[in-house]
Amino acid sequence: MKKALVAALTAATFLAPAGAFAQIGGESGDGRIVAAREALRKGDRSTLERLAAVREAHPLDAYPRYWLLINRLARAEEPVPIAALQAFLAEEAGSNLAERLRADWLRRLARDGDWSGFLAVYADLRSPDAELRCNAWSARVLTGERSVFAELAREWDTLADADPTCDTPLRAAVDSGAVDEERVWWRIRRQIDTRKPEAALASLSLLPAGNAPAHADLAQAIRSPAPWLDRLQPNFAVSRAGRELALAALVRLAREDVSAARLRLLRIQDRLGAAERNYAHLALGMHAALDRLPEASALYAAAGDIETTAQQRAWRVRAALRIGDWHAVREAIEAMPADEREAADWIYWLGRAHAAAGRRDAAESLYVRIAGEPHFYGMLAREELGEAFPPPPATAPLPRAKLEEAERDPGLQRALALYRLELRTEALREWVWGVRERDEQFRLAAAHLALRNELYDRAINTAELANPRSNFELRFLTPYRDLIEPQVRAQGLDLGWVYGLMRQESRFVVPARSSVGAQGLMQVMPATGKWVADRIGLAGYNQRLLTDPETNVLLGTSYMRLILEGLDAHPVLASAGYNAGPGRARRWRDAAALEGAIYTETIPFDETRDYVKKVLANAVIYAAMLEKRPQSLKARLGTIAPGAASE
Repeated sequence: MKKALVAALTAATFLAPAGAFAQIGGESGDGRIVAAREALRKGDRSTLERLAAVREAHPLDAYPRYWLLINRLARAEEPVPIAALQAFLAEEAGSNLAERLRADWLRRLARDGDWSGFLAVYADLRSPDAELRCNAWSARVLTGERSVFAELAREWDTLADADPTCDTPLRAAVDSGAVDEERVWWRIRRQIDTRKPEAALASLSLLPAGNAPAHADLAQAIRSPAPWLDRLQPNFAVSRAGRELALAALVRLAREDVSAARLRLLRIQDRLGAAERNYAHLALGMHAALDRLPEASALYAAAGDIETTAQQRAWRVRAALRIGDWHAVREAIEAMPADEREAADWIYWLGRAHAAAGRRDAAESLYVRIAGEPHFYGMLAREELGEAFPPPPATAPLPRAKLEEAERDPGLQRALALYRLELRTEALREWVWGVRERDEQFRLAAAHLALRNELYDRAINTAELANPRSNFELRFLTPYRDLIEPQVRAQGLDLGWVYGLMRQESRFVVPARSSVGAQGLMQVMPATGKWVADRIGLAGYNQRLLTDPETNVLLGTSYMRLILEGLDAHPVLASAGYNAGPGRARRWRDAAALEGAIYTETIPFDETRDYVKKVLANAVIYAAMLEKRPQSLKARLGTIAPGAASE
């Protein structure tokens, strides 16, 4: 299939007639592009220069010149080739390569400390990343612009996990007085309560001299919180630094053991100020909620009226959901900032809280706002109004002229050529750039083009970008059905659920590989593949087989069956188990039966919570399309049986 695709694309779309390309040592067309890419990888300047000097009628003709320029920019001993850069940017104006070259040039200017030059080039950059955004603030600070300090003060609370290149402007914002000491302490507190608390150590330098705790003391409090708290001297509270160290240790301990942190808070709380006690209760409350502990709501209540983050506010709602306190659910949602309350999840749960209190009209007015949306909470709201999710309507055909416009588009042609050469990262960048800021019909035409070229992930994502409420035939594709359906029948699984999970895992990209090593259509981990192969008696298994679609589907669907059997035959538990492991899915149950939607909303891992919602919503849409009848998400969510006390 892949070879046929390559041949068709080569013959029909991208390559000029035989003999049309200039010849360089026998290298032209695709061969020239591949050779230039390899020369860049090896740092082979002479080959790059030779290949970049050629011009030919190839969609990727500019790439060797781009690769040569970034090779030159990377060499600190060479001067910046300003004329060559400006010529390329003029020739490729508006293209993905122009944007990327401009970003590469900016990184070189920042390394060189040419901040005036940086600002001149930055003015034309359309999509700066976090590093370049921080460098732009540095440039404005170092060139004497005063208005940047007020801007940094407004952005301060969003920069707790900022790129290290933000250190200079953050320091300047503090030194200018735009950000006071209290905001610095809040930054440190938020950094401590993350997976990378070491960032807080760097922020100590933002505090006034003499007000910061010792670097080594904070490191020790973070690393060994229980011993640190147990060794506290009675006079620890005489300084702000001493009290903040105690709070840091309490927060880190709460991430491991809320009960242990609560016990130690009781020992020292009389020596803390009221606001500090409130903060400690807030941190313990959130971690108790993450651990699904019934005392979470009481800890939140003990925090009083204190500044909170979006994450802390969300977990206050979830803590109340977990214990069925609908009054507390309503209060927690209504206390959110207006923009947060507009999220579909909080609209739905606020509606449920009103319904639980008998305010049916108030509930329905909220459900109506999201019931037309084809996502998890839109489906649930629709069912609260008495209607299951119906088979989606067919999308109207596109005009032929629009399809031809997408076929001729230079950016999409470059993307397809890069996919053909298996330069997937570059291809993805070209595709994303090619459909940005385009109208709905162009994006739909691009999605059709992707589908014809079996680029299923691009078809799905581009159709969703065009209109997330429509285009279901493109957004919910069913490729590889000849491989998938027999395995679904053999394993006794639901086809809609399998497709819903696979769509979320890989978007049907055969060579997909995650950052942790999961591979293939069903993103099977190597160790999982070995375990499943042993369980089903698959002889001759080796890790390379994970990239074979047939073997990957066999192992993935077998794993779905095995974890489904071990998790009460419940698709919510099994979906959570597929993503985070069956053991975690079991531990996340409650001592009492729990509504499936509440179990899902209170999954402590952000990735898994989002994953389960999307997999189950996908399953509903696929089932409606495949079975051609309305589907109930609430029926799929069902009720989660109580967990064992040992869990």
